[in-house]
Amino acid sequence: MSSILTNNSAMVALQSLKSINANLNRTQVEISTGKAVGAAKDNAAVWAISKVMESDVQGFKGISESLSLGEATVAVARKASETVTGLLNDVKAKIVAAQEDNVDRSKLQTDIAALRKTIESVVGAAQFNGLNLVNGGVTTSNANGNTGVNVLGSLDRSSTGAVVAGQIGVDSQNLSLSAGVALTTAAAAVGVDAGVANMLDANDGGTNDSITLDTFAFLDNAGAAAGTAALSRTAAGVDNAVGTGLVEGDQLKLRIGNVEGRYTIKEGDTAEAIVGGIKNALIAGGLDEASFTLDISTAGELKVTNETNQAVAFAFEATRGTGGLAGLATIDVSTQAGAQSALNQIEGMIQTSINAAAAFGSVEKRISIQNDFVGQLSDAMKSGIGALVDANMEEASARLQALQTQQQLGIQALSIANQAPQSILALFR
Repeated sequence: MSSILTNNSAMVALQSLKSINANLNRTQVEISTGKAVGAAKDNAAVWAISKVMESDVQGFKGISESLSLGEATVAVARKASETVTGLLNDVKAKIVAAQEDNVDRSKLQTDIAALRKTIESVVGAAQFNGLNLVNGGVTTSNANGNTGVNVLGSLDRSSTGAVVAGQIGVDSQNLSLSAGVALTTAAAAVGVDAGVANMLDANDGGTNDSITLDTFAFLDNAGAAAGTAALSRTAAGVDNAVGTGLVEGDQLKLRIGNVEGRYTIKEGDTAEAIVGGIKNALIAGGLDEASFTLDISTAGELKVTNETNQAVAFAFEATRGTGGLAGLATIDVSTQAGAQSALNQIEGMIQTSINAAAAFGSVEKRISIQNDFVGQLSDAMKSGIGALVDANMEEASARLQALQTQQQLGIQALSIANQAPQSILALFR
């Protein structure tokens, strides 16, 4: 049936042309923007995922900047520690030279004093953007639970969408020369001093001719002094303000007559290690073992016995320097006894600076690796976003050509359908 009121062919042709034009417009937008999903209406789920990922990419740019800043800060601290190590080796060379009797020890002491000032300058100047990791100025705790700072290392997103900032902890290393404070007798002390105070009586078969260094306590991870071995001064929970226990870097000095033995507490030291170290220091300082017996056969004890027929003065003290190189301020090679004592002291300080440089070097490498990874991760995420939302230009080009042809045919079909009612006029002629 033919009708002049309802042109079904024209309606079909019109709907087809509208669909073709809509697809053509969408294809042209893809080509002009380069995106297959440019708005939420195109594909809401894919668009939402891409926007979250784009947000993370922007966050990774900030992380990369943070890592670069952290790496530069740690590099300054590492270089300072390496420089201090070299200067301490120069000090050691002067101390070794002072062991000879026919040298001008006063001149050597002057050189050591100059080197000490240089070390102070290096430690004081080792800052980047106002942050100094080697002068003891950092008092906050880091992600490791130690004294130090944090460097933003990553953004960790869980499957639920929650985001947590990942931190890289950088432990500070105190290489300052600040003077120490005296520890209490609970931390380390000589036992009961029978007879005349602070004197080892002449050996007459009595009990007053001996002293025993046998009192030791160590700081623990709970802010008290109930540990069994020396912890790092930056270990989590250690309270360096507590003077009733020993911790890494504390100095012990036992003087017998004019010979002084010094020992610097190292991480992991027990009472046995301490008494052994002080015994060795006294022997290295020139204590005559024929005149004084040094007995460490009882675990954790050093018994010193005067074998001579004359009373000899003794003194013991335990101090905590706020800096790992606090002992450098007291080194004096102007006397033979001082030169001998200094040799033992400098070894501990060199080890302290070496450990500091190694610690900074390790964390600097970690930050560098993380920075490289963040850059690669950001590139991978950009590729992933592109795979989700970018238009396939080859496919879009082919589709454009096909749709343009379909549009032309659709226009012709609509034109033919619109002319169909005119054929009805022939019936009325």
